Amino acid sequence: MEQSESTVNNSLVFAVNGKRFEVSTIHPSTTVLEFLRSHTPFKGPKLSCGEGGCGACVVLLSKYNPILDQLDDCTVSSCLTLLCSVNGCSITTTEGLGNSKDGFHPIHERFSGFHASQCGFCTPGMCMSLFSALVNAEKTPRPEPPLGFSKLKVSEAERAIAGNLCRCTGYRPIADACKSFSADVDMEDLGFNSFWRKGDSKEVKLSSLPLYNHSDEICTFPEFLKNETRSTLLLDSRRYSWYSPVSIEELQRLLGFVEDGNGSRVKVVVGNTGMGYYKEVESYDKYIDLRHIPEFSMIRRDNTGISIGATVTISKAIEALREYNQSGFYSEGDMVYKNIADHMEKVASGFIRNSASLGGNLVMAQRNHFPSDIATVLLAVGSTVNIMNSLKSEELTLEEFLRRPELDSKSILVGVKIPDRDRIMGISSGTKMKLLFETYRAAPRPLGNALPYLNAALMAKVSRCTTSNGIIVSNCRFAFGGYGTKHPIRATKVEEFLTGKVLSVGVLCEAVKLLKGIVVPDDGTSSPAYRSSLAVSFLFEFFSHLVEANAKSPDGCVDGYSTLLSPAKQLDHGKISTLLSSAKQEVELNRQYHPVGEPIAKSGAAIQASGEAVYVDDIPSPTNCLHGAFIYSTKPLARVKGIKLNPKSVADGVSALISFKDIPGENIGCKTIFGTEPLFADDFTRCAGEYIAFVVADTQKHANMAANLAVVDYDMENLEPPILSVEEAVRRSSFFEVPSFISPKQVGDFSRGMAKADHKILSAEIRLGSQYYFYMETQTALAIPDEDNCIVVYSSIQCPENAHTTISRCLGIPEHNVRVITRRVGGGFGGKSMKAIAVATACALAAYKLQRPVRIYMNRKTDMKIAGGRHPMKVTYSVGFKSNGKITALHVDILINAGIGVDISPIMPMLMVGALKKYDWGAFSFDIKVCKTNHLSKSAMRAPGEVQATFISEAVIEHVASTLSMDVDSVRSRNLHTFNSLNFFFEGCAGEHVEYTLPLIWDKLATSSSFKERTDMIKQFNMCNKWQKRGISRVPIVHEVSLKATPGKVSILSDGSVAVEVGGIELGQGLWTKVKQMTAFALISIGCDGMGDFLEKVRVIQSDTLSLIQGGLTAGSTTSECSCEAIRLCCNMLVERLNPIKERLQEQMGSVEWGTLILQAQSQAVNLSASSYYVPDFSSFQYLNYGAAVSEVEVNLLTGQTTILQSDIIYDCGQSLNPAVDLGQIEGAFVQGIGFFMLEEYTTNSDGLVVTEGTWTYKIPTIDTVPKQFNVEVLNSGHHKNRVLSSKASGEPPLLLAVSVHCATRAAIREARQQLLSWTGLTKCDSTFQLEVPATMPVVKELCGLENVESYLQSLLS
Repeated sequence: MEQSESTVNNSLVFAVNGKRFEVSTIHPSTTVLEFLRSHTPFKGPKLSCGEGGCGACVVLLSKYNPILDQLDDCTVSSCLTLLCSVNGCSITTTEGLGNSKDGFHPIHERFSGFHASQCGFCTPGMCMSLFSALVNAEKTPRPEPPLGFSKLKVSEAERAIAGNLCRCTGYRPIADACKSFSADVDMEDLGFNSFWRKGDSKEVKLSSLPLYNHSDEICTFPEFLKNETRSTLLLDSRRYSWYSPVSIEELQRLLGFVEDGNGSRVKVVVGNTGMGYYKEVESYDKYIDLRHIPEFSMIRRDNTGISIGATVTISKAIEALREYNQSGFYSEGDMVYKNIADHMEKVASGFIRNSASLGGNLVMAQRNHFPSDIATVLLAVGSTVNIMNSLKSEELTLEEFLRRPELDSKSILVGVKIPDRDRIMGISSGTKMKLLFETYRAAPRPLGNALPYLNAALMAKVSRCTTSNGIIVSNCRFAFGGYGTKHPIRATKVEEFLTGKVLSVGVLCEAVKLLKGIVVPDDGTSSPAYRSSLAVSFLFEFFSHLVEANAKSPDGCVDGYSTLLSPAKQLDHGKISTLLSSAKQEVELNRQYHPVGEPIAKSGAAIQASGEAVYVDDIPSPTNCLHGAFIYSTKPLARVKGIKLNPKSVADGVSALISFKDIPGENIGCKTIFGTEPLFADDFTRCAGEYIAFVVADTQKHANMAANLAVVDYDMENLEPPILSVEEAVRRSSFFEVPSFISPKQVGDFSRGMAKADHKILSAEIRLGSQYYFYMETQTALAIPDEDNCIVVYSSIQCPENAHTTISRCLGIPEHNVRVITRRVGGGFGGKSMKAIAVATACALAAYKLQRPVRIYMNRKTDMKIAGGRHPMKVTYSVGFKSNGKITALHVDILINAGIGVDISPIMPMLMVGALKKYDWGAFSFDIKVCKTNHLSKSAMRAPGEVQATFISEAVIEHVASTLSMDVDSVRSRNLHTFNSLNFFFEGCAGEHVEYTLPLIWDKLATSSSFKERTDMIKQFNMCNKWQKRGISRVPIVHEVSLKATPGKVSILSDGSVAVEVGGIELGQGLWTKVKQMTAFALISIGCDGMGDFLEKVRVIQSDTLSLIQGGLTAGSTTSECSCEAIRLCCNMLVERLNPIKERLQEQMGSVEWGTLILQAQSQAVNLSASSYYVPDFSSFQYLNYGAAVSEVEVNLLTGQTTILQSDIIYDCGQSLNPAVDLGQIEGAFVQGIGFFMLEEYTTNSDGLVVTEGTWTYKIPTIDTVPKQFNVEVLNSGHHKNRVLSSKASGEPPLLLAVSVHCATRAAIREARQQLLSWTGLTKCDSTFQLEVPATMPVVKELCGLENVESYLQSLLS
């Protein structure tokens, strides 16, 4: 395998942030991200999913064309882009835009100022997606923008981050930061920020924004590289095992060599994005890059159509199709190419489309049965492909190509040709024929970045019927794909049936019947009936503007050929101009405790944006560092007879395999107050996902591959069957004990309450599934052996103290030999509580045994397999109620699936009962069992138990209202607590009457959200719209939280700067920010001169378990306020020590500067460090939080898609310690709740092993699935004297309000079902139905009627 010497460049040369890099040798499988993070100081791009599905690793890739003297700048997913493919290119990461030393870029400053970064792990990728959009907008011929703005449009700014995931913010502030650069933005539409105050003029706002000058933009391609690019051609294939043929002949020789080769594994690549879907279990030995062959990269347009080479990226293909549409080859405005381009824009995300090739997508569809949208759309328009193999070149129709056997290694797709409209269906300009063409896709995310349930492209040639007043279908082509079959298909029987027919309701009915028999998913496909119903929906939608024309002639034909001339369709399928409307953030500032209460930007937000913030995996690897990966069980109950590593893995740098046999102390991997769990399975594994062993290798890639290829020998003979359901756990009495001190109490007399009831619902059942944390940073740790038998562990964890104890016991060393350090966590949500302990302990064990540093950065698949997640449960309830909707008694039986280990599960009954008491049930009784099963241990996830309890409460209310045929909102209002009933249900926690703000919130929200008016408008909308139905819902929350003992330490240094330590961990929730504010407030009270910018003197430093002990667990929403109180106690001690000195200095000098005071205190040997341990008063350590939300949704009855039109929230934060931080917590929690209620399916196989294992199958909310208008008011009630400066918690309670979206969806479905009844001729049916959680598209569509189109057509016929 050789290439011509004259074209060879010996070294791989490229630039990163303007710096030249020359790499003399590297494995060809190395990605850009691997190189950046291990060979450069640039750690801004993060590894999160490793699939191109999250955007955390996005960088700007710039390529220079010396012939055209043109620069091409685009975002790419650096976790998939191979380093050898960027030879001669320039890479820009977020560090290349600016930094804390040289000055931040306006993008960094605006992300910080708009409060658009919480944990910060996604922020560098977001910044680069926006930067790319700015760079490319400047290349457009648009008018020069005003100073401070760019040529970017608002719609483009929103879409710039459409492929980027964020688990913290809820996206609204990120969108605002992006839109602030757009020339067409209305400044009034930009949300709450730290640049201006409400009421400021437009001029003030403009002058307050960090200035963006587009003419000063960063050079993305350095001059030195341009000079090298002119001479540099190809890499030395012998050195890099990277082959870049420049002709088809050379490629054929290479492929021939591969075929006759020596068993080496060869990969043909263009953008390598397929690796995101088809994971590489083993590395390839050689790579062939097709991008340098001219025939493969050409785009040719003529009057017969457009030919696109196989290596042309999807983004370039979209550009070409749009240009062709404007090129004037035909006079009549034909939308075919525009529609194809629009549909392609919903494939993956921008940074994937910029790398992924058109040919690669089609080959994956042909060879691997990838559910390609592009194949479906091109099939419908009669595209052809050119295939090259060793013998010849042949042209095939795309249909023939997809049907033939899988391409062999010698066959290569050269290009694809899309015919022009005249050739697609034989229409020539000037004829009276009309061409109809539409493409469709139903997917969890409207803008793409999600595989479809089904995609379709429908084309028809129609004309006026000469014998009747109708429309005749002269010809048609219908393609359907992505629905669980090997490749897209043509619905030829339907095409043949419709050809020559006059369109009528009856004809469409017959066509629908035929289609249902054709679009049948393969066995094992999820939601098969739903996918088939989508095909029917899309066929109906395609003809709906003709068939639904009201003026029908007696023979059932559609009147009015003119309908065709107006292509405006009644139904929209996701083609939206802007994603988010303007939203209101109402915040009342409290300056009583300045700077506490100020909405200052989150501490560290700017360095998070610039990539300078250091997370555990950003810490440079020490010398001789090894990397670990877990081998986990795939069986629920089995003997582990042995583990075999692949011999190639051992050759590839594997150092050790560590199991329970290597533990010097106890086999312990987790410790809570309820018990312990083992680090590794011993001779038995007791659940799928349990750790069996830890592979240690020279790189993370080698460790991961070794773990993937390891074979575990199981034996299940003579073992009793595992417990894999809560019902089986009950049968076998397998439960965890709930300690009496946290056992909740019944309220009132249930029997007496039921006796008062006019109506009863008995034994209604609900099932709730799990949810995955999807923190952007996966589990990670670094362990370094230290002198004298000590070990230092850096861990991304919410409870370093528990890890500290566990490591000590596992290694069998005293706790003073262990140090656990945590600076910041890239998202936790409970998943970095107990589950992170075993990860830190395994690293510590390996490092201790091997006496070398060991680190792990867990891959997303493993993380999802082992995370445990939210507790699934089965709920049965019985409720009694009056005819007016007042509930008199409720009983719930709850079976909680806790999994195999105890974790925090015994606290679940207490948490659930607390949240269930949100309404006045009259009397409330319960029987809650914590079931021990052979599933992976479940753990705390943001609002554990409480979010499920909130759903149960609302399900009961909805059921009662439905039974009584009453308005749900009136039933909710009737069952809200009075202050007396609140005291009865929450004895001791309700506080003073004035603190009970829910009635005020409830009424205020009705007014501010125009709830009554919108309810009437929705009724009108639903009467006028057949295929969209809207629903609205208002829900309250009453949420109980507990304060906890928390340590703090404040040290004043000689220059007057202040170092602060707290037990709480910064997870993105703004804990450090509030602590800084509290420190400044408490120390400013000494009254020195020159303390105006005192916040700048305060730094909160990382958690260190030997420096500050008893740190506890950062969870439960109250750690920030408890940490603040601990710090206030420290500061009060220091002020007390400093006051006498200050008074003496004042007598001598008059005024006293802070620096002078500190120097004097030092000279007098005053202790300038103070520690405290805040222990809350038992009488007030629990309190209640109140809030309410109104959400309005629109459901598409054809697809089941739910669009959240608007959500309004009022949440009582007391006197907020930082309204900006609390606002971010409210919005972020609410959106995470939307994920639980509407989108996220965390499923397992029959053995309990998780099968949703990445971004392809697990869908968290994105910018296109959050409320279009999102209004939040942070109520500053200030009545809470027992709280920390009258503040209240904000981290978890707002998540529960997302149930309003689910309830609104239920309301819309109820309307759809009522309409369906009228079509089927029935007058009444059971209006009670259970809407599952999550209410995904298939779930919603099934309740709206999988055959609603058929029912509607039948109603027209009858």
